[in-house]
Amino acid sequence: MSRCRSAFSAMVTALVLAAPAAGAQNVPRLNTNQAYVEEAARTSSLDVKDPMAVFGFVLDSLPDRVKVYPTENYYYFSFLHNGVPYAGNIRLDASNRDDGKVSFGYYEDYAKWKPEAPVTFRLLDAADGVRLEKVDRFAYRLSYRQKAVVFELNDLTQARPSRLGSDETFIGPIFDESGIRFFLIYNARLKIFHYVLDESAPAADALFAVEGRDRILIGKRTGFAFYREHRLDRKILIGVYLRNAELNTYFDGPFDQLPDNFIEGETLREALVALDPSLKGKIDRFGAWPGGEERYMIAPYIMYEKASDLAFFDQCATSRKTPAGEYYRCFSVDESLVRTDTPRRRPAGTRKSR
Repeated sequence: MSRCRSAFSAMVTALVLAAPAAGAQNVPRLNTNQAYVEEAARTSSLDVKDPMAVFGFVLDSLPDRVKVYPTENYYYFSFLHNGVPYAGNIRLDASNRDDGKVSFGYYEDYAKWKPEAPVTFRLLDAADGVRLEKVDRFAYRLSYRQKAVVFELNDLTQARPSRLGSDETFIGPIFDESGIRFFLIYNARLKIFHYVLDESAPAADALFAVEGRDRILIGKRTGFAFYREHRLDRKILIGVYLRNAELNTYFDGPFDQLPDNFIEGETLREALVALDPSLKGKIDRFGAWPGGEERYMIAPYIMYEKASDLAFFDQCATSRKTPAGEYYRCFSVDESLVRTDTPRRRPAGTRKSR
């Protein structure tokens, strides 16, 4: 999968950050076109064909301690090399990080007007001179050559929904790369999943109501669409903006940030096997096939182009023809829960462009 962000906004944020005025507090951070243009024009000697040279460059560029927000434990980065944008990630995979292994991948950033470039991927460990040590449950020290960086994982152990429906199981908390937090919920009777907005902390977005459909809310920054349901006074994700999904931006939805650090035992696998019995014996407890390159895609929301595309959720939820016991089925698009011919692949983890 290729992932792109409009006008390379993430890279601009990372590369052209201007310091606020002295003494300024709680003001926005300013980005300038000047700094971006100057970075694009700068000549770089980095050998992008050598993955260890790129890994060394990335690690050397980081401070001594960083925070990994996404709950599938990806640390995303981007850079410009001789005018060409690159993106990639370092991943501390819950399945093998305690074995001292770390995933590293990078690629020329994707754009629809050019051929898609291949991913350069390495699973690194001590044999490559890379050392990954566990400091505590949510902290790992990654070392290469003379540089060591502590990667602090996102501790969401206290994040739990205040209420669940009688048929629901809480799978775990999610922190999406968009900066939005969710709860992954499974309804055992209906055999459907929901991503419910975690409102225990302020949302990093501002929601507005769709005209004529005051229960449908859309994020001004992310484009995430929610339905404010009638029964438990919570917001269920019902849509992501189509262009973000096509370009695989940070706003393509939380399907690729499952709560790996917080899945208790077999909870997720049991839910997936109940939903699709053919998965029995084929996936691990994280919902991944052997090798970790493919993972079951949980995406019970639509990709919409305009707000009116979301109206049928409200029509279903408010219709007298909808049986009371089927109410929550209104907010799950079953077709997107089926493994397709192009399942989620992660040669170096989820591929994101900037």
